[in-house]
Amino acid sequence: MELDLADAVSRAFGELQQLLFEQLVQPAMFATGMGNLLAEGYRATGWLLVGGLQIVVMLTVFRALERWRPVEAVTDRAAVRVDIVYTLLHRLGLFRVAMFLTLDPLWDLAIGKLRIAGLPTFSLDAAWPGVTDVALVSLMIYLVVFDFVDYGLHRAQHHFGWWWQLHALHHSQRQMTMWSDNRNHLLDDVIRDSLFVLVALLVGIAPSQFVAVVALTQLVESLSHANVRLSFGRWGSRLLVSPRYHRLHHGIGVGHESAGPGSLGGHNFAVLFPVWDLLFGSARFDARYEPTGIRDQLAEHGARDYGRGFWSQQWLGLARLFHRA
Repeated sequence: MELDLADAVSRAFGELQQLLFEQLVQPAMFATGMGNLLAEGYRATGWLLVGGLQIVVMLTVFRALERWRPVEAVTDRAAVRVDIVYTLLHRLGLFRVAMFLTLDPLWDLAIGKLRIAGLPTFSLDAAWPGVTDVALVSLMIYLVVFDFVDYGLHRAQHHFGWWWQLHALHHSQRQMTMWSDNRNHLLDDVIRDSLFVLVALLVGIAPSQFVAVVALTQLVESLSHANVRLSFGRWGSRLLVSPRYHRLHHGIGVGHESAGPGSLGGHNFAVLFPVWDLLFGSARFDARYEPTGIRDQLAEHGARDYGRGFWSQQWLGLARLFHRA
């Protein structure tokens, strides 16, 4: 039954991807002289379709939750509109297309050379006999592996001062909503996504499974950033990251900078599964909803400017990185 359902979903998605590619994307690529990049265009169509489905869920289910029990009234709608721009840029595949055309080919080439030099072909799920025949079990293995990688990268973003200067943009949102997940500096995304792609190549995850892992992770992240008073209970919150659990991570001086002004570190770094925070001692399950942002945004700590618009946020991120802001 499980195999039939997984196959049916996979076939339906493939048919939609093919239809969208043939009717819209392929003609546009030929019209703009990009006919030599049809393979990349087909992959980008998959990301476009996944992103479109995510946005439908966000606008229906997650938005209904935000209206049901908001943590706070949204008074800075301009800031939220900028977050929507970030979301559309990432979820509709524009950022992924840029990666396909620039850095991904370099990683493919590097791994290819390593294969020629003797690096064996490897698929992580094949290490457990019979797992590759059970699609959902295989997917769960990769979800756990990549979530652990995500946890490590997130800790690094808060640990290394230079990386924090970029990641701070994500934490500078004072009006956190379901749109805030993709509010990142583009260089921060390039670093993180490049490392993710390298791990994907090394563990041998199939492209379709990689899309599924990224899509499911992004959807949970959108929910965890939502402006909603929602916890999954004592045990549920220890199994899956909830909006209350992740909001604490964004709390001023609580979830990060917890040791004082300008300090790094913090709590609740997990993206999907809080087990990593529990294992490494960074979990907090406080039943409270703190104001979000960064301490140095407050007037008494200097009122640092992180930018109001997309381009100013990107520029100021680079300026912080090179100690010019």
